[in-house]
Amino acid sequence: MKRVVVGLSGGVDSSVAAYLLQEQGYEVIGLFMKNWHDDSVTISNECPWLEDSNDALLVAEKLGIPFQTVDLSEQYKEKIVDYMFHEYKQGRTPNPDVLCNREIKFDVFMKIALSLGADYVATGHYCRKGEVSIEGTTHYQLLAGIDGNKDQSYFLCQLSQSQLAKALFPIGELTKPQVREIATKLDLITAEKKDSQGLCFIGKVRLPEFLQQQLQPKEGLIFEIDASAEIYNIELPVFSSLEEELQFKSTPIHYAPTNGKVVGKHQGAHYFTIGQRKGLNVGGTKEALFIIATDVNSNTIYTGQGNHHPGLFRSVLKIQPSEIHWIREDLRLITGQSM
Repeated sequence: MKRVVVGLSGGVDSSVAAYLLQEQGYEVIGLFMKNWHDDSVTISNECPWLEDSNDALLVAEKLGIPFQTVDLSEQYKEKIVDYMFHEYKQGRTPNPDVLCNREIKFDVFMKIALSLGADYVATGHYCRKGEVSIEGTTHYQLLAGIDGNKDQSYFLCQLSQSQLAKALFPIGELTKPQVREIATKLDLITAEKKDSQGLCFIGKVRLPEFLQQQLQPKEGLIFEIDASAEIYNIELPVFSSLEEELQFKSTPIHYAPTNGKVVGKHQGAHYFTIGQRKGLNVGGTKEALFIIATDVNSNTIYTGQGNHHPGLFRSVLKIQPSEIHWIREDLRLITGQSM
């Protein structure tokens, strides 16, 4: 009998994942990850991880499977939280969920599971795993979940072939309503539990409050750039190659205060991200203001009215070579190739 360690999070998805694996004949062990308990960066007095851990324990007891809690808070702080602070300080918006899956759930956690004799690690992600055999070699595919509203394959986009080989996603073939229906029939405590939102690993606090623990507030100006500004009407040069054209079009617009007008103040450019609408607290405009650029060096935010403002769009985006990750190495493109 194959052994599977399920990352029981205390939510309905991982609860049903554990049940489905049982039904498929696996020996199932439930493991809860304690990822955060550093009160120094938590403003709320609530302790959601404790509640989640208790719910996970109750689910394991209901299903009759062994259950353990592992404390990964030290690794989580080092690999995820410190990285988040660093990225925001640089004016970039990180995706901690993507990093968490690669560095914690399918690395640190997976190694613990394998040390317990597990053949696989399972989670409650809404995605699927496929397999193709090419010249006798098995290649694993990361596929979207059946539920288009809940598909989470994007958050697993940094996984490697070796990680996918050991991964199982039992609820990928189901929709969220179907998952809740199964949990209700089993009378699981998580059946009606709301999905976790935001930074669940640090408590129920808003992101700006969390960031303020290490990134101090600093007042700066908010500028509005008109959609008809000259900066959007630059005549394109004649390009000698496609690469030169793409390089030009992928270069971000460098805004200056002279391009617009002051419409308000903020408490720190590093708290905001491009495309953000809420949180600016600037009124009196015909359409909502969207952030089109931030400059953490000058502590300046640039905005534009409406969701069709030209500052929100770019025809070409550049990805640094170091940031490219191929789930399927056999499909890797080389310089000069295109998809």
